[in-house]
Amino acid sequence: MSYDFNADEIFEMAEQIERNGASFYRKSAELIADPAAKKLLLDIAAMEDEHEKTFADLRAGLSEKEKVTTVFDPEGEISLYLRALADTRVFFEKKIDNTSSIKDIFKEAILAEKDSIVFYMGMKDMVPENLGKAKIDAIIKEEMTHIKLLGKALVALT
Repeated sequence: MSYDFNADEIFEMAEQIERNGASFYRKSAELIADPAAKKLLLDIAAMEDEHEKTFADLRAGLSEKEKVTTVFDPEGEISLYLRALADTRVFFEKKIDNTSSIKDIFKEAILAEKDSIVFYMGMKDMVPENLGKAKIDAIIKEEMTHIKLLGKALVALT
């Protein structure tokens, strides 16, 4: 069975992934004693919050055509499915605890950000041109900025 997602559904997942990312960075910051590292993690969490807002704005700006549901869903189950999908694909079960170093946290964060880009690129392929495929590129560009920031911070540690 094939299912085409529309841009609205992709942005809904993106918003959830950004919420998950912000939570990951805040929890990570709680585990780190170093004030500079803690600040960086909290700054990235704030960026995730801003990205969530960006994606919500992009979603709000979609045309009705880009919001058209591609399957019959009288019970509204697609939203639950999308949330579950977003919750189990990126920032899911990252291995951090009170023994994690800032280096370990940065590495996990970079992997999660890469996962998010791969996720969005794959989802982009499932969105037909007439349902807002081009707008998914905005999500991918936003996530690339996180990798650059984290990569610089990781290099600075070594």
